[in-house]
Amino acid sequence: MEKVKELGKKIKASKVLKAEIIVILVCWILGTLLHFIYQWTGENKIIASFSAVNESVWEHLKLVFYPMLLAGIVEYFFIKKITNNYIEAKAIGIFGAISFIVVTFFTYTGILGTNIFLIDILIFLSSIILGEWISYKLMKRKNESTVQSKILAGIILIFLLISFIVCTYIPPEVNLFRDVTTGQFGVN
Repeated sequence: MEKVKELGKKIKASKVLKAEIIVILVCWILGTLLHFIYQWTGENKIIASFSAVNESVWEHLKLVFYPMLLAGIVEYFFIKKITNNYIEAKAIGIFGAISFIVVTFFTYTGILGTNIFLIDILIFLSSIILGEWISYKLMKRKNESTVQSKILAGIILIFLLISFIVCTYIPPEVNLFRDVTTGQFGVN
């Protein structure tokens, strides 16, 4: 009986891992497209709320947040029955991914005094891998989620969503929101 349970855990982990790998690839593609879609649509103000409108770190966080959120919603319908804490795991993974970008970008540019395009791309790709790895590790745990933890995870995701929309149009004038090429903030 113990071997059957162990086999079941391995199959579950394998399905979740496959789903996370697919999500990583989808997020890389969607994130890359979101970098350009604002310009491709003639700087459409509605598109601005979920795509990068300038070269600030804040706007580049959208390239990770929105694809991970969208892919996470779709993925939920495929693996919800084999995970115990999907919503919480995804919220923490998304938060981890965007935090990784902020910390690594400002750390390396603070040390070098400039940003390097290739390093920026590697940070983008790595952040999605990290976020999905965090989600995967949390989903593998036996922990059952509680109503309170699901609500908290939902609040975090909604807060981030609202922040990305509002700060696109009304950005605080701090370096996180400053376009590194023009010095401008938000939608121009």
